[in-house]
Amino acid sequence: MAKEVELKLAIAEAEQRRLLAHPLLRHAPRRTQELVNVYYDTPQRTLYRHGIALRLRRQGRHWLQTVKCAGETGAGLSSRPEWEMPYQGHFDFSAVDDETVRSRLQRPQLQERIAPLFETRFRRTTWVLGDTPEQRVLVMLDRGWIAADGRREAISEVELELDGGNIPHLFDIADALAERVALVPASRSKAERGYRLSVATVETPVNAGNVSLAKNTPPLAAFRDIALSCLEQLQANHSGAISSANPEYIHQMRIATRRLRAALRIFRPALPPALEEHLLPALRTLVATLGKARDYDVLLHTIIAPVAQAILGEPRLGALAGFATERSYVARQETLSALKSPHYGRMLLLALRCLNDLDGIPESGQAVTQLAKRRLKRLQCRMRDLAAEADNGTPASLHALRIGIKRLRYGLEFFVSLYPKTTKKIRRLAELQDCLGQLNDLANAGAMLIECAGTDPQLREAVSLIGGWHATRYATLLKQVGRDIEKLVKLQRPRDVQ
Repeated sequence: MAKEVELKLAIAEAEQRRLLAHPLLRHAPRRTQELVNVYYDTPQRTLYRHGIALRLRRQGRHWLQTVKCAGETGAGLSSRPEWEMPYQGHFDFSAVDDETVRSRLQRPQLQERIAPLFETRFRRTTWVLGDTPEQRVLVMLDRGWIAADGRREAISEVELELDGGNIPHLFDIADALAERVALVPASRSKAERGYRLSVATVETPVNAGNVSLAKNTPPLAAFRDIALSCLEQLQANHSGAISSANPEYIHQMRIATRRLRAALRIFRPALPPALEEHLLPALRTLVATLGKARDYDVLLHTIIAPVAQAILGEPRLGALAGFATERSYVARQETLSALKSPHYGRMLLLALRCLNDLDGIPESGQAVTQLAKRRLKRLQCRMRDLAAEADNGTPASLHALRIGIKRLRYGLEFFVSLYPKTTKKIRRLAELQDCLGQLNDLANAGAMLIECAGTDPQLREAVSLIGGWHATRYATLLKQVGRDIEKLVKLQRPRDVQ
């Protein structure tokens, strides 16, 4: 059995020429080959559901059989077992030395139903970097397509695979390439994309997922799993944010970034100080970039649109909406430019490298539950203080409370597998956070609308129309918030895991 360690990076077709001219690759040994791969499974995707991929690859006049299994993967970096052998006209799994995998593949009922499911065809250009076997890394540029059931999807990606080197060296090369070329870590393999294409999966914005932690998980390992989950959510929405007009993709990227920042705060006592120093500045910049586009989306669709629909044909509202749309377009273009830049990809590579480096740091010996109890208690105390200080007439105090609630909610979500009884509490916090968020949107809208209106008196009148229309809603939200704040102090911190 071989173990494949690789880093997968997405590259826009427009960036391919820049990669080919990169100084790091210009004088390296290089070869190009056409690769045809056929993936097999049952109509019910039995192998896929058990984390197994079965592939035939054409090599000249011959075919090579490959079995791969799900291994350790996280936000583009993967390490997984694989078995290869020549294909002699029928599948032969005798070389698979994992008994569980081999027995599943050899089941007669599976072999009777197995059939081609999808195909990949691409041109692979491979460079060999490294003067010694201990430093050797393969850099592969793949250009082509995936086909399944009459549907096609383009392949444009770079894979960095260890061929004797080590993982830090892998990141060194990735960062050197990403300094000049926009390369973004990609968590979906070609096989994963092929399976999604075979069932015509419709791409939608990806929400945050739960991370399963055991009560004896060490803190650094728990943080690594949570942080990788945040990065995977960020990456899963990146393509949609760039190619789709749906603002929810950018919103989910913003949430993923905020969750990662929250995880850094919660695990701060267990983390090396350099981790925050490396990551927080870039994360703050990304949140601000994503936030500007998001704020204008909210202004247009939540603040202006309902009033324009209620007062049809009002020219002042239409003119104000036009100015807001222009500003929204500029904010979105700035966000897209940032997401397409080499800086964005390098930030993700830095985050992945920092998380990988945690494997070499000795754990403290405590379990994550010990850290979780202390940090959640602190977050809840802070939230109670902010609730006591909250004043319905002071938007800034309500905004501070919303941030406190959000941080506590994120903490509870990170540890929900340890404290499953907190799901109701999480839901209540989410509802109050949403209510406070609506108040914050309304409070921010005034300044944004005035900025759009400038000194034009008619546009200023439109701002007044919008403010008056939302006044009743604002008052209703304030009353609801006032009642809910009183309940916050009654929330109990999670009990110890039994």
